Amino acid sequence: MSTRDAVAILAGGVLIVSLFGNSQRTQATSPAASPLGNGSGTRPGLAPVTAADRQDARALITRLRVKPRGARTGYSRSNYGADWADTAPGVPYAGNGCRTRDDLLARDGRDLVRAGCRVLSMTLTDPYTGRAIDWRRKDAGEVQVDHVVPLSYAWRMAAKRWPMSKRLDFANDPLNLLPVYGRANEAKDGSGPAGWLPPRRGIRCAYVTRFAQVALKYGIPVTRADKRTMLAQCG
Repeated sequence: MSTRDAVAILAGGVLIVSLFGNSQRTQATSPAASPLGNGSGTRPGLAPVTAADRQDARALITRLRVKPRGARTGYSRSNYGADWADTAPGVPYAGNGCRTRDDLLARDGRDLVRAGCRVLSMTLTDPYTGRAIDWRRKDAGEVQVDHVVPLSYAWRMAAKRWPMSKRLDFANDPLNLLPVYGRANEAKDGSGPAGWLPPRRGIRCAYVTRFAQVALKYGIPVTRADKRTMLAQCG
């Protein structure tokens, strides 16, 4: 090897260290949590509700108030503050210096590579489809963070009358947020359970249970069709 080649290799190594030297690799070990054991939303993922817990899930759903779907008039994403704001006044992770999206990717991902707050890569098992996704930041849209109770749904049912502080909490509450396969999230859009359920049948009771938890926490009623669909998933 010539002296020139050795210098070039050394320079390349210095460049790589300068670009990635601050990244850290971590591996999540906690399994996905059932919604009934995850009232704060800080445990990872979404595990199926067991047969023994289905009665408790139905009892939770039964508590939901029912009302007709309201108009979408006046809805905008900006009604809930800046995207993934770290300034929500009353939810876990808020004020930790990281964007909410990165907090949720770190909560649910495995084999994480991070640079400070930013998640650069990870592996995610999508709860909605069961798909294993090897995600890189350059393909950001392949994993999207779903609002279990969609922002537009909440707006139609209750949120247009909320103060901004409550909307900001709702949009950034980990109880209402799941990293999922992007195409599944796009198919859901702003639908309630009567209009969309996860393709993976085994997770549907867990999904509607989480939907009920969020709706009850924030005082959001559901449509009669949505409540009927939710109860049927945990029958």
